[in-house]
Amino acid sequence: MFLKQLTLTHYKNIEASQFSFQAPINCFIGNNGIGKSNILDSIYHLAFTKSYFNPSGVQNIQFEKDFFLIEGKFLINGKEEKINCSLKKGQKKTIKRNAKVYSKNSEHVGLIPLVIISPADRNLIVEGSSTRRKFIDGVIGQTDKTYLKNLSDYNKALAQRNALLKFFAQNRTFDGDTLAIYNHQMSELAHPIHEKRKAFMKVFIPIFLKRYLSISSGVEEVNVQYTSQLSVNKMSDLMDLSLEKDKILQFTSVGIHKDDLDLQISEMPIKKFGSQGQQKTFLIALKLAQFDFIKEKSGINPIVLLDDIFDKLDQERVTQTIQLFDNDSLGQIFISDTHEDRIKAALKMSSSAYEIFNLT
Repeated sequence: MFLKQLTLTHYKNIEASQFSFQAPINCFIGNNGIGKSNILDSIYHLAFTKSYFNPSGVQNIQFEKDFFLIEGKFLINGKEEKINCSLKKGQKKTIKRNAKVYSKNSEHVGLIPLVIISPADRNLIVEGSSTRRKFIDGVIGQTDKTYLKNLSDYNKALAQRNALLKFFAQNRTFDGDTLAIYNHQMSELAHPIHEKRKAFMKVFIPIFLKRYLSISSGVEEVNVQYTSQLSVNKMSDLMDLSLEKDKILQFTSVGIHKDDLDLQISEMPIKKFGSQGQQKTFLIALKLAQFDFIKEKSGINPIVLLDDIFDKLDQERVTQTIQLFDNDSLGQIFISDTHEDRIKAALKMSSSAYEIFNLT
């Protein structure tokens, strides 16, 4: 997996830019606000058909412009692939592969395996369960299109059931037969999603634990536990038991959309009891494990984006972090940072060729 060329037009704060890449490690250096993260985000956009930082498509269009365009030329399994992502105000986002438009954008996900690490990843620890479910789904979804379709269909049925519950409350009525249609749809979809998540975590957790041990002192004990209401009851039973509660709340309070990851250090929540250094190590281990899992499943080295993650780290820690990825003989790494000297000092220890792009 290798990105050879990247072209941006009216993307966020970037008017027009083109970059050609030949080295396995590519670094974008510049002051805050210059657009370093936006360049990395555009690569993410080409892989996942959406921004990592701002999923709202229109808000990624440059101010006072009518559209954005991202074009990437990739070398995948020895073949050049041209990926085009564009959005015009008032129209649907278009994803093209070699000039052919996808009928569904979800069909594209998985073609370009990718792992990103950014300061926003701290949300995995400090935010609610939806952020951690997004992480699970993002890893599985890159290697399993059936899982993505089941998840999409489940979320559609969930939205329809919630709308129906709200309608019942507003109109002081109830139709059990119509509700049963959505109950059945969600029950049929919840089971394979739950089983896939269980199977994934069974493989993923040992990889994560090995990675954490390799980059920490090994003094503290860490763990990740997958929690789900479906571990105790079937989806159909859960909805029957929660019906009266759901009617009052006007939304579905049970199901696989409530699944979560319990992130622990010394058998306590790392959110409350982990230091900033321990939390950062935990997150890097999660992302390294994500890389390992995707590489094993796809047979391709994912592209790695390291977005502004070296702030407040000493030189030794910066060098060590880059070596964690470089030592795995990755396909390509893209780094954004504000300090050229810091990155150059770290890259001197690397065995890979690198190129620095100074943004002004």
